[in-house]
Amino acid sequence: MTEAFAEIERGTEEIIPREELFARLEAAGREGRRLRIKAGFDPTARDLHLGHTLLLNKLRAFQEAGHEAIFLIGDFTGMIGDPTGKNETRKPLTRAQVEENAQTYREQVFKILDPAHTTIDFNSRWLDPLGAEGLVRLAAQHTVARMLERDDFAKRYRDGLPIAIHEFLYPLLQGYDSVALKADVELGGTDQKFNLLVGRHLQHVYGQKPQCIMTVPILEGLDGVQKMSKSLNNYIALNDPPQEMFGKMMSVSDSLMWRYYDLLSFRSLQQIAQLRRSVDEGANPRDVKMGLAVEIVDRFHGGGAGEAARAAFIAQFSKGELPQDIPEIAVAAPAGLALPRALKEAGLVPSTGEANRMIQQRAVRVDSERVEDRTLVLAAGRTYLLQVGTRRYARLAVN
Repeated sequence: MTEAFAEIERGTEEIIPREELFARLEAAGREGRRLRIKAGFDPTARDLHLGHTLLLNKLRAFQEAGHEAIFLIGDFTGMIGDPTGKNETRKPLTRAQVEENAQTYREQVFKILDPAHTTIDFNSRWLDPLGAEGLVRLAAQHTVARMLERDDFAKRYRDGLPIAIHEFLYPLLQGYDSVALKADVELGGTDQKFNLLVGRHLQHVYGQKPQCIMTVPILEGLDGVQKMSKSLNNYIALNDPPQEMFGKMMSVSDSLMWRYYDLLSFRSLQQIAQLRRSVDEGANPRDVKMGLAVEIVDRFHGGGAGEAARAAFIAQFSKGELPQDIPEIAVAAPAGLALPRALKEAGLVPSTGEANRMIQQRAVRVDSERVEDRTLVLAAGRTYLLQVGTRRYARLAVN
């Protein structure tokens, strides 16, 4: 049990209470019981990304120790959106948006979790029937003063920024999820600690044994600064094609690479320490980074995919070759096409606003020449090779 607990504990930030979790695991082992381990994911975007895998890998570790993983899709809470880390009220999603995103989560989660020991549930199952009376009774279990202890709420209140009433409901609803599921353990990022503690409090109120909670670090995105997030376009999606996933991994800075090794790699701590020593002794960090990129690509695309992506990366960037599968798009624009719109039409950016941002960051090339003029118009009657960053290409015919 000690060895299993050490594997479960690896990479965690905090366990509350640690001794109780260890005791529960030991007791479950003696009695042949499976603990119910819960992690919730609000489907606010279509893709799961590597930041999510910190929790998913921890769920998998509990599975391998013989316990039940509950992958909870917050289709109800996703319409509110957890305001954690936000300095403004989040725009709520429609149920249709949430349901569409939830379906993609179901398709992606078994890239990591064992289907035989995973329960997928939706919190609308108990939150929809809760009704107005139930919600009022739930809200009575917490105070405004306690809510304002949460860092982001406290900061917004102190700075005179608005806090919508429905945002106070979010921690209560997440906490009630633990009551409905009778969770033994809940996992979350360090930014979720307040919500996880609310779950412990509500389980006590409803006469249940309070869950243990385990937090994992927040994974920085490709920029090395902000939390990995699709909205910030600094993420690596589990559904990214192998070459794109490999290229994104290689764009990580040498210093951030070690953070990714510590949080994402399945190599032993001793192996990672040896890699650090090799770089200190003169090994090229690029080669060490390639090893991690191969590991991640293989994990989500199968054995051999990582080496194939490595070969393609070396051919493209070391030898200056273009990718073999550049998409070709034609757009009717007799008067020409402004570059930001051209990048959007080519599918290289989600919006013209993002296009302008990438141009400003000197990340856009037209026919291999870097372009910094957001007012550039691509003339009709020509085909252009467009590039955004180091991995996104398209040939655009302006007709």
